[in-house]
Formats: sequence, C-alpha cells, structure tokens
Amino acid sequence: MSTPLVEPGAELTGAQLARYSRHLTLPGVGPSGQRRIANAKVLVIGAGGLGSPIANYLVAAGVGTLAVMDDDTVELSNLQRQSMHRQRDVGARKVDSVTRLAADLNDSVQVIAINQRLSAQNAVQLFSGYDLVIDGSDNFATRYLSNDAAEITGTPLVWGTLFQFSGQVSVFDPRTGPMLRDLFPDIPDADSVPSCAEGGVFGALCGVVGSLMATEALKLITGVGQTLSGRLWLYDALNATARTLGFERDPQREPVTELGDYQPVSCAVGPVIEQIDAVQLEALRESAEVLVLDVREDWERALAAIPGSIHVPLQRVLEQSWAAIGEPAPGKVVIACKSGVRSLKAAAVLARADSSVKVLNLEGGTVSWYGEIRGEQLTY
Repeated sequence: MSTPLVEPGAELTGAQLARYSRHLTLPGVGPSGQRRIANAKVLVIGAGGLGSPIANYLVAAGVGTLAVMDDDTVELSNLQRQSMHRQRDVGARKVDSVTRLAADLNDSVQVIAINQRLSAQNAVQLFSGYDLVIDGSDNFATRYLSNDAAEITGTPLVWGTLFQFSGQVSVFDPRTGPMLRDLFPDIPDADSVPSCAEGGVFGALCGVVGSLMATEALKLITGVGQTLSGRLWLYDALNATARTLGFERDPQREPVTELGDYQPVSCAVGPVIEQIDAVQLEALRESAEVLVLDVREDWERALAAIPGSIHVPLQRVLEQSWAAIGEPAPGKVVIACKSGVRSLKAAAVLARADSSVKVLNLEGGTVSWYGEIRGEQLTY
C-alpha cells in the first residue's frame, strides 16, 4: 500500500454502509477508505470519451466533490463513444450531463460543472483547489499544460490518451515520481497524430482506458495498491494485448516553475502551405479558375461536399501525387478535408511534386465551409 492522498471524512451513515458495502469488504479499502473517497475533491479535464467512464465510476464510488471542466457542446458523432451523453443532449453543454448523471446515480456527490477550457490563466488556481486531477483531454497542448500545472502545485495527475484502437495510461505524481516531461520532454507537432475526428477511435476503448484512469484515481485517494506512477500502461485493442513500460525522473530536466506557451511549433520539413478560409475560397471560385480537391473518404463525401469539388481519397494522393487526380491542374488548387488536417498532408505532397501549381489548404475544412457559407453545422 502507498500513502493515502486524502484524509478520512465523517463516519458513514447507514445508507452509505449499504450503498458502498462492496468497497467496505475490500482489503485495504474498508470503511476508512470509503470515508477518504467521500472526502475527496477531484477535477476531471474533459467530459468526452474518457471523461464519461471516469465521471460515471467516480460518481458511483461516492467521491465527495467532482468538478468536470469542458467548454464543448454535445454533437451527434460524440454518442458513439461518449456514453455519459444522450440523444436529447445534442447541442447542450457537455458538463451538464455530469450534473444529470450525479442526480440519477448518486445525489450525495457534489458536482461542479466548469464550462471553460483549461488555460495558462486558470490552471494553477484550479489545480490548487483539488486533491487530484484527471486529464481526459484530447490534445497535446492541454496535456502538457495539465502536467505543468500539476508539477507547480504538487497535485497528482492521472493521465490517459486514445488513438484509434490503442490507449495509454499513467500517473504523474510530483510528490514521488516522474512527470510527463520526463517521459516525453517536448510537445509534439500538433499534426503528428490525427485527432479522433480525423483518425477515429474505437468507441468501447474509451470505457477500457477511462475505467483504468478512474481506478488509478481511487487507488491514489485510498492508498490501496501500487499506482502507475513511473509506469506507462499501453493497450492494443486489436490484438487484445497490454504491456507496461517503466520510466524515471530525468536528472537533467529543469523542474517546471511557471506555465509557458503550449502552442506546439511544427518541425516538419517541406513546402510552406498557404491557408485559405471558406470566405476567401468562395471569392476565389467566383473570380478565378480553381480546383477544389476533397481528400476525405467516400462515406464522408456522402454526408456533405463542397459543390464542384472533385474527390480523391488522401491515401491515393499520398501514393500517386498528381496522377491520382487524373486531369490537368489549373493555376490554383485548394485541398479540403473535414477540418484541415488531412488536407495539409495532401497539399504538401502536391506542392513538392509540382511547384508551378499554387496549392492552398482550406482552413477548418468542409465543416468550416458549411458553417461559414451555408450556415449549416456538420456534426459527424
């Protein structure tokens, strides 16, 4: 056992003894451990794929105060994996689903819904008010911001990530173990790994990874077992395998003492691709010969497409370059995908292959075009 993170709260009532009886019989947990859980204040970053199972199990476990931070609203495409939300929640704030969850499942849990994004301006103050933080965010900038705020405030951080069919979990506990920057020192290029929207994620994987993150949080609170501090747990859902890698503090790394800039700088080598927004694209389409190339998949194109655009999936462009298009390119070519990430890769390939053609990337992609030009919201 390790040192419990939280002191025990008040004696359990009769109703609590009945509700948490399966915890009370566990070696190392017992009534004292349940009182620690009931006295804990936990902050969860993100109310999405990971935040859903995390919140569900912490509410069920009877965590005293559960704050969940997310500035997003529910989209239809979220429902495939973000199990806390319902069809009727589409368009509503994600954090409001946590309040409903607690009201339905365990109304003794105090929920604090924070409809904001974690930033360098609020992170340290927020982290200082909680015993434990769980990072269920979906981008590199927030993960490194969470890590640094945890190190500055001395707050244990449970960390997890998802990508397609794989997941990772670790515990960064500044009191006793190494941190994220000891494992991965620098923020990766923002485009080095596709987002869930671009690369996809196996829905049930969220439950596997999020449940393990909730488990690590409860272990920290109660002191039972050994946490993943200094260890990285890696899960491959396709092959049903899991392994754990150990890592240590880097003695050469300077400790984090203040928050910095969390916008990753791209180190990619290649042509600089000019960005163009939806309004600029429409002006260009009206005044000049331009080809709009959609590099999304067939099923995405079936949902929505920019009128007059031609379709060549990204993989064919990456493999065949201009030959995949099958027609002479005009003076300007605008590449489009869903949000502007995949299209940037295609634009770089085409620009390298023929520097005589002006290749531009549609910033914000098809989603942005429909919003700006059609006034319609794409939610896939």
